[in-house]
Amino acid sequence: MKLTLGFSPCPNDTFIFDALVNNKIDTNGFTFNVVLSDVQTLNQWALEEKLDVTKISYGVYPLLLEKYKLLNSGGALGNGVGPLLITNSTALENNTINANSSVAIPGINTTAHLLFSMAYPNHANKQFMVFNEIEDAVLNGKVDAGVIIHENRFTYQQKGLKKIIDLGEYWEEKLKIPIPLGGIVAHKRVEESILSTVDELIKKSIEFAFANYPSITDYVKQHAQEMDESIMKQHIDLYVNNYSLDIGNDGKKAVEKLMDIHHLLSTNKS
Repeated sequence: MKLTLGFSPCPNDTFIFDALVNNKIDTNGFTFNVVLSDVQTLNQWALEEKLDVTKISYGVYPLLLEKYKLLNSGGALGNGVGPLLITNSTALENNTINANSSVAIPGINTTAHLLFSMAYPNHANKQFMVFNEIEDAVLNGKVDAGVIIHENRFTYQQKGLKKIIDLGEYWEEKLKIPIPLGGIVAHKRVEESILSTVDELIKKSIEFAFANYPSITDYVKQHAQEMDESIMKQHIDLYVNNYSLDIGNDGKKAVEKLMDIHHLLSTNKS
C-alpha cells in the first residue's frame, strides 16, 4: 500500500524517517510518496487534507481534530527545546519588545506562534515568514526581533544576535510540563488498522536510527543543506528523544494543555 507522507528537511525529521522511507527496515509492504517542506506549509496542507500522514506543528492541531488522528511516534516534545525570541538590537537584549516592535514569526499556525502569543498576548506587529528566513531578517534590520526554531537556535549567537526570552523556558516555568512542538498525524480516511501499523513503523524507524547513531546518514546530510555535521547532531540530540518514540501520558497531557491555551487565546481575540 502506498501513502503520502510529509515532513520537514530538518535533521530531526530526516533522522526519524530515513529508515522508513529508504527501506532500511521491513515496511510490511508499505511504500511512501514523500514530500519535504517547511512546517508552516505542512500545516497548511494538513488544513487542506492533502497528505495521508504528515508532520505538523501542535499549534495547528486544534484545527485538525475532526480530520486527523495524532500518532504516538515521530513527534518533537521535551524540555529545553522551545523557540527563542532573538534580536539584533542592544536596546531589546535581555529586556522585552515594545508594542511597536516588529516580530518575525515562523508561520501563523505554528507552535512557535502560539508560545509567543502566550508570552505576549497583546502584541500585534507580527510578520509571518519561513523559519529559515527569520535570522537574516533580524540581522538585516527588516524586523526588530524574531522567533527562531530548528537549527537557528544553535547559530544565532555566532552571528551576533541576542536572546530576549526562551519561549520554551517560559512555558516550562509556567506549566511544569514538556513543550509540545510538533507531532505526526494521519488522516482518518485511512483505516485504523493501517494507521496503527504506520505508527509502529515510525517507531521502528527511530529505533533503527538510534541504533546506528551518532553516525549521520547521507539522507540526513543531503537535506540539511550546508549545515555543519556538529549542528546536525545538536539538532537530533535536542529534538529526538523518548517522546519521539512514544508520546506517552505526559506528552498527551502537554498537548491537551496546549490545546486549552489555543482555545483561550482564540476566545480572547474574538
